[in-house]
Amino acid sequence: MVQSTQKIERTELDNTMSKRFIWAIAYGSSIGWGAFILPGDWLISSGTLGSSLGITIGGILMLIIAVAYGALTKKFPVSGGEFAFSYAGFGRHVSFIASWFLALGYICVVALNASAFSLLFKFVLPEFLEVGYLYSIAGWDVYIMEVILSSLALILFAYISIKGSGFSGNIQFLFCLFMALTVAILFVTSFNVGEFSLANTEPLFNNESGIWTSIILIVAIAPWMYVGFDNIPQAAEEFKFSPNKTFKLIVFGIVASIITYVAMILITSWIFPNQSEVGGALWVTGSVVQTSMGTIGMTLLAMAISFGVFTGLNGFYLSSSRLLFALGRAKFIPPVFARVHKDHKTPYVAVLFVMAVCLAAPWLGRTALNWIVDMSSTGVSVAFLITSLVAVKFFSQKANYNLTYIIFGGLGTIISIVFLVLLLYPGSPASLTAPSYIALLAWVILGGIFFLFQYKNLNALTKEELDYLILNKDSRDL
Repeated sequence: MVQSTQKIERTELDNTMSKRFIWAIAYGSSIGWGAFILPGDWLISSGTLGSSLGITIGGILMLIIAVAYGALTKKFPVSGGEFAFSYAGFGRHVSFIASWFLALGYICVVALNASAFSLLFKFVLPEFLEVGYLYSIAGWDVYIMEVILSSLALILFAYISIKGSGFSGNIQFLFCLFMALTVAILFVTSFNVGEFSLANTEPLFNNESGIWTSIILIVAIAPWMYVGFDNIPQAAEEFKFSPNKTFKLIVFGIVASIITYVAMILITSWIFPNQSEVGGALWVTGSVVQTSMGTIGMTLLAMAISFGVFTGLNGFYLSSSRLLFALGRAKFIPPVFARVHKDHKTPYVAVLFVMAVCLAAPWLGRTALNWIVDMSSTGVSVAFLITSLVAVKFFSQKANYNLTYIIFGGLGTIISIVFLVLLLYPGSPASLTAPSYIALLAWVILGGIFFLFQYKNLNALTKEELDYLILNKDSRDL
């Protein structure tokens, strides 16, 4: 539907997204493939209790930040999420900065999900995937079959995203149910297979790093682990239900994610005394499940990972394309990004752009891609910080005064700053690696150049026009 005011057209998206789809977006995007592939890495870096506490604490911190997201989505139920929030709170220039960092985080996660799919095949069918050696990047061998498989996944889910929320919503919900059921089955089965014993969970923390560092290493990546919850505000314009239910859906998504992460850590930890020596350490959780539960357990786990990759791709295609759509609609980037498919009513140009950018990722090798994804946590944390500050400012105003939201916005601000310090301070146990710093610096410089080129366009529209294009409001309503 297209509305117009003062000769300005505002393209809008249809209300097609149900509550179950939105919950599945939060849960499926947060869990993705990480809960099934990374527990072995977390056990090595932090121990069983250290990684479990880190994930739980990180989830609780995300719930605090999520209060601001729920409150602001009720006030501004439009596409763009943090883009709209930061504009309402601090104007066009800050909203550009927040969106630039957030776009980085979203697109990186799309790319990593595609590469995770090939990692699964590398473990299950190594001979199939290791065909057509091309080159090595940072110790990671790149094969043409790996590139083809990841590229096909990116193309398939771009097509699904363009088709619309009816089809993508149903598969997202069904895949999430399957993942949750698989985790429950594996968890119950783990008590009766292998050499199950609580003694196997030792070491509870990394003996070399100590308790504090073991926990902090996991807490620091919480923005990346739970970033899926903020996909919900990106789609607020398409809700078929009241935006007042946003926070409740976010809570359900984050709590389900915490339970899933911790359950997979325990499954990996307590079945055998030394997980890394069970069937090889390429993928510790896969080795443990294959050795203890056989073909059936491994099949369930492989399907869960596949579905996790699919839900991650589906969720972040949605959020990244809606963000680009909102930016294009407000003319912060070329208006072509605001084009909507004539049949499916989806922002197809934005979807195709995300696909095109991410198709370069399989050629980089997973190690190099991890550098980019590590620093994407910084981009997400910047968006969290700005959204929390907006909540403090907006709900401190007389017309919108709400002490609860002010307090949680303040807490979210502190938490976001802590995340940024953990990631950026060189002395932090969770600081970025040198390649990640370089990648982050390159993104900042690129953003600065783009900002200079767009500066004239950013200032071309009046505040009244931007209020309408971004928030669908008259400035007098703010």
